[in-house]
Amino acid sequence: MTTEEIRPDPRRYRQMADEIRGLITGGAIAPGQPAPTITELSAAKALRVLVDEGLLIRYPGFGYYVARPRREPGS
Repeated sequence: MTTEEIRPDPRRYRQMADEIRGLITGGAIAPGQPAPTITELSAAKALRVLVDEGLLIRYPGFGYYVARPRREPGS
């Protein structure tokens, strides 16, 4: 393993900081509440990507479910 492979990516930390900042300033996390864990942040981001790709559907209060395959136009 090279030094390049184990060097942390500062962009990743900036993205997580931005996400936590948004939760705080948006009121999703109130003073005195615990901040989300790194695992929670990573999982939430991954789920959003899959929703954006159409592979999952989010039902607030119920969770995430696998979406039906999208049909290509003309098929």
